[in-house]
Amino acid sequence: MTTWTGSRPMRDRRAPRIVALTVVAVSWAAAAVPASAQPAGPSAPPTYEQKLAWMLRLEDQRILRDPPQPMSATPRAPVLASGGRRGTPRAPVGASGAQISAPPVAIASPDLVRLLGDGEARVRRRAALAIGRVGLAEGVAPLISTLAADAEPEVRQMAAFALGLIGQRAAVEPLRTALSDPTPLVQGRAAEALGLIGDAASASAVEAMAARQLAASNVATLDPDDLEYPQSPGAEAFRLGIYALARLKSYDALASVVLDPAGQPRARWWPVAYALSRTDDKRFVPALITLLGGSGSLTRAFAARGLQTIKDGRAVGALVLRAQGWQEDPRAAVAAIRALGQLGMPEAVSAVRGLLQSRLLDANLRLESVAALGALGDAGSVDRLIDLAADPWPSMRAAVLRALRQVDPDTFLMVLSGLDADQHWSVRAALASIVGTLDPAVAVPRLTAMLEDRDARVIPAAVEALARLRPPDVGPALLRLLKHDDVIVRAAAATAIGEMKLPGGEAALAEAYRAGSGDGMYQARAAALGAIAKYGAGIALPVLRQALGDGDWAVRVKALALARELDPATDLSAAIRPAPGPSADRFALPSLVSPLVSPHVFIETDKGTIEIELAVLDAPLTATNFLALARSGAFSGVAIHRVVANFVVQDGDTRGDGEGSPGYTIRDELNQRPFLRGTVGMALDWQDTGGSQFFITHSPQPHLDGRYTVFGHVVAGMECVDRLQQWDLIRRVRTWDGIELTVK
Repeated sequence: MTTWTGSRPMRDRRAPRIVALTVVAVSWAAAAVPASAQPAGPSAPPTYEQKLAWMLRLEDQRILRDPPQPMSATPRAPVLASGGRRGTPRAPVGASGAQISAPPVAIASPDLVRLLGDGEARVRRRAALAIGRVGLAEGVAPLISTLAADAEPEVRQMAAFALGLIGQRAAVEPLRTALSDPTPLVQGRAAEALGLIGDAASASAVEAMAARQLAASNVATLDPDDLEYPQSPGAEAFRLGIYALARLKSYDALASVVLDPAGQPRARWWPVAYALSRTDDKRFVPALITLLGGSGSLTRAFAARGLQTIKDGRAVGALVLRAQGWQEDPRAAVAAIRALGQLGMPEAVSAVRGLLQSRLLDANLRLESVAALGALGDAGSVDRLIDLAADPWPSMRAAVLRALRQVDPDTFLMVLSGLDADQHWSVRAALASIVGTLDPAVAVPRLTAMLEDRDARVIPAAVEALARLRPPDVGPALLRLLKHDDVIVRAAAATAIGEMKLPGGEAALAEAYRAGSGDGMYQARAAALGAIAKYGAGIALPVLRQALGDGDWAVRVKALALARELDPATDLSAAIRPAPGPSADRFALPSLVSPLVSPHVFIETDKGTIEIELAVLDAPLTATNFLALARSGAFSGVAIHRVVANFVVQDGDTRGDGEGSPGYTIRDELNQRPFLRGTVGMALDWQDTGGSQFFITHSPQPHLDGRYTVFGHVVAGMECVDRLQQWDLIRRVRTWDGIELTVK
């Protein structure tokens, strides 16, 4: 694979890249099916393309095999070893002379487990991934056999990854054994799987593997900001091993691998800082302070993040220095400012206040400084905050209101009394959440009035705030909103009714679920199910069983999860399968089974153009869904609704409030691509709730690996991503697939 955006030069990939055909890619575009992808004749084995189409369809339907097919009463003629036929035999004759019908012969059907034993390694590897994505416990045993016995390391490592996706504890012992596999990458994927399963007892075995790979690889000499992927096999195994130890929160095992006897890091590569930052253990503070003061922007930022979580006063001085160095390293400064706000120590106040006075400070850094001063309760910043309350940027106005509420509630109320209703709905929605923290006598009248806001996107925040305050007379309003025209308002009302367990609410929630059957969006139905589950199994299970056949797979998944919580003894996983989706012939299209290029998408924003190369091999359905939406104009003119500095930029929501979708959901296509700088992923509410919302990472985010679908990466324009602010616009989108340029 090629280098992702990082500290090393990256080759020019502006032209669509020809893709290798070892793994399948996808397109929903209509086209004729080539002869190579047509069903094979009765005596011919299935082609490679046909097998790929089978695997795509089965994993999308979340089943391991097709249901049993009707039996054929026509016997097959015996076949000679030479391939010739003896002729059509007569049916057997009974004692009375009457002919006896031949026993039926089963028609062969696609089966992922059977494909796991295919003669081609590329098919076995792809079948292992498909079994992991399907997620059924029945897939564990064949994957374990593959992990133990397949001759190809590529197949074994994918089997380990797939076992991690399924997450069954039955795989723990075989995965521990695989930590000693002859191939480092198999060892690394086994460690990753144990981390995903959450088996803390495996920490010592993972520790031994990671220590071996650290000693045998070039990790100690890697540049702290080296983002090349993949690294050497040993470095990759080490990386996956320490990530697993971080997930397992194992201080002793992680410290043994990455710290020397003096408690200092053996390597300065950013994954080490990341792993230390996720363990939340005070004993790592000296090492994190060392990394914060060292080289490497990514390493510094992860160290600051770790110190924010641990909240140890020893770090204040180092964090202040890093925050004040924002011009040199804005990424690390963002993390340091957040950490100073969370530490809550007086020594941090003057440094953060000084940042806020700088006119050169980046807008996103200024936003972080306001939030930090609010968390610190700095009364000395009130005048500056009041000045910023009239800022033209809605995000700043909302942040100032939050900070004033934290710093000086009396001043906040004074400012609030003099404010006209903000022109931007997001500020009014933020204000509803803030008002919900006030005394109920002050808050409830204001929130009740906000239930009539002219923009429906404000109402859910007011509903959530009222649900927290629990005023005794709010029930009728919530029941009324349960029939609102807006799907998300209905979802918020349903959730509030469930949290408050309003008397009689169960009947209204059951009706709300049924009434939402015509919604293109899933949120209201899913919220109604979650709310009715609060009333107990006797009331909820009949509705949940009905929802197992919902027209949207995402709702089925939610209903199954709720039913399991209420009735763990009953396994209803088969009741939701197969997932609804396209007809089988769609998966045999040429762009599905034989893609020629990796399409590129050019997103033109207020801050410049971002060029994305889509991962049509690793996430074919997701990538081509994104391409189709881009070509339809779905993203053009849409505001970027979420920006979290040094984390993600998120967009693709035509509603603009983080709740929008294209009116359908797609299945996750979890894969082995890591979330590095410039990775493009699919946003989710819970598993398999993807649609149109996507995000681009500012920096590596390994905690997302194996949990969110990676379907592309930025090949040009990351400086534009870094400059983006919340509510900037996507002006237009161009797409190029090697054949056609479209502009929307």
